[in-house]
Amino acid sequence: MDLDETLEELCRAAVPEFADAAFVHLCDPLPVGDEPPGPAPVLRLRAAAPPAGAPGSVVDLDPDGPLSALLRAGRPVSGDAPGVAAAAVGLLGPVPPGSRLVVAPLHGRTHVMGGVTLLRGADRPPFTDDDLLVASQLATHTALGIDKAVLYAREASVAAALQRTMLPSSLPEPTGVRLASRYLPASRTAQVGGDWYDAIPLPGNRVALVIGDVMGHSLTSAAIMGQLRTIVQTLAGLDLPPDEVLHHLDEQAERLGSLHMATCLYALYDPVLHRLLVANAGHPPPLLVHPDGRAVVLGIPPGSPVGVGGGVFESTEMHAPAGSTLLLYTDGLVESREWDVLTGVERLRSRLAGAPRSAPASLEALCDEALGSAGSGDRDDDIALLAARFEGVQPETVAQWYLAPHPRTARQARTLTRRTLLRWGLDALVDTAELLVSEVVANAVRVASRPVTLRLLRGEVLRVEVADDSTQVPRMRHARLHDEGGRGLFLVDQLALGWGATRVSTGKVVWFELRLSGEPF
Repeated sequence: MDLDETLEELCRAAVPEFADAAFVHLCDPLPVGDEPPGPAPVLRLRAAAPPAGAPGSVVDLDPDGPLSALLRAGRPVSGDAPGVAAAAVGLLGPVPPGSRLVVAPLHGRTHVMGGVTLLRGADRPPFTDDDLLVASQLATHTALGIDKAVLYAREASVAAALQRTMLPSSLPEPTGVRLASRYLPASRTAQVGGDWYDAIPLPGNRVALVIGDVMGHSLTSAAIMGQLRTIVQTLAGLDLPPDEVLHHLDEQAERLGSLHMATCLYALYDPVLHRLLVANAGHPPPLLVHPDGRAVVLGIPPGSPVGVGGGVFESTEMHAPAGSTLLLYTDGLVESREWDVLTGVERLRSRLAGAPRSAPASLEALCDEALGSAGSGDRDDDIALLAARFEGVQPETVAQWYLAPHPRTARQARTLTRRTLLRWGLDALVDTAELLVSEVVANAVRVASRPVTLRLLRGEVLRVEVADDSTQVPRMRHARLHDEGGRGLFLVDQLALGWGATRVSTGKVVWFELRLSGEPF
């Protein structure tokens, strides 16, 4: 399946017993499969025994010349045949006097792939008809090997491209957490797998961190990975707890077929509460690296892989101290022929712990430490790695209230917003924020049956969130002249930097953001 290895085998088989030298020229670009042939190609010297350079390294192939006619004919010919000498000069340059040669075309299943020239010195006997049969066999087997190698490389390239397009092109930048990732394919192109990772921003400045691995290595595994990643993104948007996400993922994966099992770990980080909620479906356990360098393997109940059906998953809640880093990874990082997964996890923990640090290592440096020699050595499996540095949200940058749904709630929300923004020194935002808070809270009060939550978060922007227990998501519409309402979300759309509405398990959250400068754009 390796093109260079196929050509080297040809040279080793022919030299020195059969010929004194062998030169293999291949079309550039090489035709693939049943694709129609392109314009007249260039022949490029791809292998030689003994190694040779400059003469004939690149040959422009004239469609009407003797060399093209010889290659199209498909039969090995000796240098004594008409036109062969001229063709050989085109391939090799001047041929030493008295040399004896054979030019054997390389034909794949549907295309000419190139040709091999076999050369004997004047001190050896000329090529016979039997020798031409040997040359024909060498050329036939080589051409079929080249054809397979080209098809294999194309399929592997397509599979690798498919897998990469299904991975995040970039990571989000959620409030209170910094992210870094790595993806390393297996050393052999055949090992296209189903490793994936994801980071999904959620309402309330939370973020879902996901790592998964579809069992097997094939184009199918990569395609199944893309489907599972899409399912996880959809489930995350419903704001379900991690154990329910894995439960529904298990059901959906089972519908894809029992042969497509996958492991998955789903973590939910809340930067306001500094809390981490994690559930695991048969995946290697995550590591939490503390600011002082201590690395701890988190004891998350492993559960069964998704796709098995009937799996029981459990969410584990824990404190996520500011400055700590959560490391999610696939088994390619910790499993090898020399040790099992548990041993590999302990080796990874020891490698990350190292010597105590006065300050946390950068995320990029931590990823490099985690990869260790796997980043440069041969790998039997893909490796996906997601690192999340928890910075959290400082309490003084958050204000939150629970407001009873009654006609005076909007006025109360305006008053609380004004006081808070003045205390934060955001005087320029007061008028705009008051207006928009009043509109969003008034909408919530009309449909809520329980207290409405108003939360203000000061970061690079001012984010305002209003949550209620109704699943009815508001839609912006253009009010007519005689309508008394319907202009609230239009104002939000015009004055806010951005806004949105998301259903959650307890109802919905409507949010908008304002620039700290007070300018709308």
